[in-house]
Amino acid sequence: MGGFHRKLERNAIGFVLAIIGVSAIGGLVEIAPLFTINETVEEAPDMRVYTPLELVGRDIFIREGCYACHSQMIRTLRDEVERYGPYSLAVESQYDHPMLWGSKRTGPDLARVGGKYSDAWHAAHLKNPRDVVPESVMPRYGWLQENNLRTNDLSRRLKAQRAVGVPYDDAMIANAAADAYGQANPDSAASNDVRDRYGAATNIRAFDGDAERLTEMDAIVAYLQVLGRLTDAAHAPVKTADASTAAGG
Repeated sequence: MGGFHRKLERNAIGFVLAIIGVSAIGGLVEIAPLFTINETVEEAPDMRVYTPLELVGRDIFIREGCYACHSQMIRTLRDEVERYGPYSLAVESQYDHPMLWGSKRTGPDLARVGGKYSDAWHAAHLKNPRDVVPESVMPRYGWLQENNLRTNDLSRRLKAQRAVGVPYDDAMIANAAADAYGQANPDSAASNDVRDRYGAATNIRAFDGDAERLTEMDAIVAYLQVLGRLTDAAHAPVKTADASTAAGG
């Protein structure tokens, strides 16, 4: 075997052809499944897009490096499903750019954390994790409560998302800043517009406990509270071959 490698490495043309061949095989394995992507990605008619507040909260989540310790991908392993809930579906991340899948678990997976804890719990946890989880090794993020949320670029953020396929319409883009404010201030007139644009199930409340100010804490808590809740596709009954046959007569 060693002799074969020595001969191959001394033959420049043969070595180049071998590299091309191996690369072609690897590329085919990765590219071929994309031709059947429409058959492998589930349908989710109830899927909704992130609101401007949730979208910027996701950006803050990435900015602070939260994704380095918390994955958002529940695998099909029994212990993961029993701990976190139904395994993740591809359709649940169709509006995520970039996707935050992975298996790094310094902290628990967050794919289905939406609605699991109250807003107050999330805010307290981000300010000082040890206050609610004594054994936590997570750093503090108290400045999120102090930082006013920048909203003057929200329309551009939505427009960039639309450029990569997220179906934001012109009204959503034009009213992004007002919708961010309205979602975190339920007593404002703008809150009704948020529901009209993003659906009746949209969370509208003072996420950080203070409706007078729009903060980065509002944004990241709003984001955490919709993880796993943008669609109910993962909770839909699984159709088996027998059931399909019976239904078809």
